[in-house]
Amino acid sequence: MTESWRDRTLERLGLHRPELRAWAMYDWAVTGFWAVVVVTVFPIYFQQVAAAELRPELATQYFATATTVALVIIAALAPFIGAVADYVAVKKRMVGFFAGMGVVSVAGMYFIHQGDWVLAAVLFIIANIGANGSMIFYDAMLPHIARKEEVDRVSTAGFAIGYCGATVLLAACLVMILQPGLLGLPDESTLPTRLSFIAVAFWWAGFTIPLMRKVPEPPVVVEAGEVTAVQAMARAVGRLKETFRELKLYRQALVMLIAFLIYNDGIGTIIRMATIYGTELGLERGVLVGSILVVQIVGIPCTFLFGMVAARIGTKPSLFIGLVVYMIISVLAYFMTTWVHFLILAFLVGTVQGGTQALSRSLFASLIPRQKAGEFFGFFAVFEKFAGIFGPAIFAAMIYLTGSSRQAILSIIIFFVVGGALLLLVDVEEGREVAKKAEALRE
Repeated sequence: MTESWRDRTLERLGLHRPELRAWAMYDWAVTGFWAVVVVTVFPIYFQQVAAAELRPELATQYFATATTVALVIIAALAPFIGAVADYVAVKKRMVGFFAGMGVVSVAGMYFIHQGDWVLAAVLFIIANIGANGSMIFYDAMLPHIARKEEVDRVSTAGFAIGYCGATVLLAACLVMILQPGLLGLPDESTLPTRLSFIAVAFWWAGFTIPLMRKVPEPPVVVEAGEVTAVQAMARAVGRLKETFRELKLYRQALVMLIAFLIYNDGIGTIIRMATIYGTELGLERGVLVGSILVVQIVGIPCTFLFGMVAARIGTKPSLFIGLVVYMIISVLAYFMTTWVHFLILAFLVGTVQGGTQALSRSLFASLIPRQKAGEFFGFFAVFEKFAGIFGPAIFAAMIYLTGSSRQAILSIIIFFVVGGALLLLVDVEEGREVAKKAEALRE
C-alpha cells in the first residue's frame, strides 16, 4: 500500500523513473548558483565590497552591463553548440564542461576583495556562461527522457527540485553570512561571504554527478558512421541554415519563441536585478537575502502546483496566469519603499517564477520533433539569453539617463503585455501535430 502510494505520488510529480530524478537533480545543483550568486549574495557583495569605491548607481550599471555581456556571448554560441550536439553524442559531456567552467569561476570569487570590481565582473561573466551553457544541453535532454504526456510534469518537477536545493543552500549561506559566530567565523570580515561562494562551487559540482551517472546520453540524428568534431561543426553550420528555412514548417514553435523572448525578458530582469535594486534603495542585507529565500520556499509547492494546473486547464492558460501576476509585480515594485514591500513582492514572485519558466520549456518541447531537440533548444537558449539582455540593458541605460532605476522597473510591464499577446497566437494543438508528423517521417 505504501509503495503504491509512493509510486502514484512520484508519477503525479513527474519523478517516477530513476533517470527523471537524476535529470531533475541538475536543477537542484545549478539553481543554488542562481539563488546565491546571480540573485542574492554576489550582487550585494559586488555593490558593497567589490565596487565599494564606486557610486551605488554606477555599481548597479556595471553589474547590469556584466550580465548583458555574459548573455550576449552565450546567445551567440548557443545555436552552434546545440546543433553540434545533435550530430555527436556529447550532451552529457557538454553539461559537464560548462558546469566545470562555472564551478571554477564561482570558486575563484573567494579571492575577490574590496575594490576588485573588474575581477568580480569577469568571474561573474564566466560563471554565467558556464551555467547558461550547461542548461542548453540539460534542456535538450527533456524531450528524450520524458514522454509527450509527461513533459509538463517533468519540466515543472525539475524547477521545483531546483527550488528545494536553492532553499537549502541559500539558507546555509544565510546562516554563514549573518551568524558567522555560530560557525567560528569572524563577524567583521568578508570571509563568510567568500566561503559561501566556495560552498556553491562544491554544491554545483557534487550534485551534477547523478545526471552524469544515471541519465542516458540522448541519441544523435546522424544515421550512420562517425563524424569528427570539425565535421560536426561544418554540418551544424549547414544545418543551422537549413533550420532557418525550416522554421516556417514549425510556425507555432517560432511564434512561441518570439513570445517567450519578450515575456521572459521581464522575468529575467526581475530575477537578476531585484537584489541589487533593493541594495541601491538601502534595504538591509538580511532582508534582501531573506526575501530571496522566501522566493525559493514559496516556489517549491507553487511550481509543482503549476504542473498540476497545466494538466487540468492546459499549458498556455497556466502561462497566462503567471504573466498577469508578473504585471502586478512590476507595478508594485515601482512604488516599493520598505522592506515589507520587498517581502510581499518576493512572495508573489515565488508563486509564479518556477511555473512560468518550466511551462515555457515544456510547451516549446512539445512543439518540436525530438530528433531536433539539441538544435531547437540551441535556438531556445538564444531567445532565452537575448531575453535576459534587453532588461538589464534598459536598467543600465535608464540609470545613465535618469540616475534612478524606478522608471526601468515600471517599463518591464510592457514585456509581459506584448509577450502575452503573442502567446495568444500560438495554436498548441496544431504545433504538436506538426511535430508528431515530423517525428513519424524519421521512423
